[in-house]
Amino acid sequence: MILAIVQARSSSSRLPGKVLKHILKKPMIIHEIERIQRSLFIGKVVLATSNACNDDELSMICRQYGIEVFRGNLNDVLDRYYQCAKQYQPEHVVRLTGDCPLIDWKIIDAVIMKHIEENNDYTSNTLEVTYPDGLDVEIMKFSILKNAWENAQLPSEREHVTPYIHQKPQSFRLGCLKNNIDLSKMRWTVDELDDFAAVTKVYEYLYPSNKVFLMQDIVELLKRYPEIEKMNNSYQRNEGMNKSLKDDKIFLEEGKVYGRNIKETFR
Repeated sequence: MILAIVQARSSSSRLPGKVLKHILKKPMIIHEIERIQRSLFIGKVVLATSNACNDDELSMICRQYGIEVFRGNLNDVLDRYYQCAKQYQPEHVVRLTGDCPLIDWKIIDAVIMKHIEENNDYTSNTLEVTYPDGLDVEIMKFSILKNAWENAQLPSEREHVTPYIHQKPQSFRLGCLKNNIDLSKMRWTVDELDDFAAVTKVYEYLYPSNKVFLMQDIVELLKRYPEIEKMNNSYQRNEGMNKSLKDDKIFLEEGKVYGRNIKETFR
């Protein structure tokens, strides 16, 4: 079974509560999960959020829409992923984040197919970025997720789930799906209010007549209305990861890495 785990929380530092902000009268996270559920290969989609009280509303709303919810560690997202996946014992785990309401199910399935056909340990479309920011897809064998959970030490490895895996090509069989055209400068994720405004515009133009609009539909829309793309093109890609890498440096310099004691840091 292929399990998709969507990580989301309400306590975003840049745009608090973004996952519950409404696009066309529906929470953003619900739009995203409904798009993911169109995948032909994913057997189950689960929202993985935190045990923090400010995620109670997120958990409740998702359950009202019939979405299964797992609640776990707020900061050690790798632990949250592993504990969630362990309940379902899947063969493979797809990692998606809750700030990507334009996610394309056909790209998800293309990554999954490549992963299965090549018998990879880990496959994504981000090892070499050619897709718009916001269409990121990762899939790994459950056994490899467990390996990372047991061995990952650095803050970035615990917060971002997969760096322990994809930064070790000598240890794991990695695969990358690349687009035939480099669209990596396009920003379709939601971290800032400008991002949300741009994504909302996309939905307003496309969703009423085509609820299953895909990447190419958005590309064509932005050609006709380039002002939408300009609304949020000043932000840096992977800002959260860059911050975590700085935390790694501080963590190592302070000499706090002792075996798996890293898990104590996140409690």
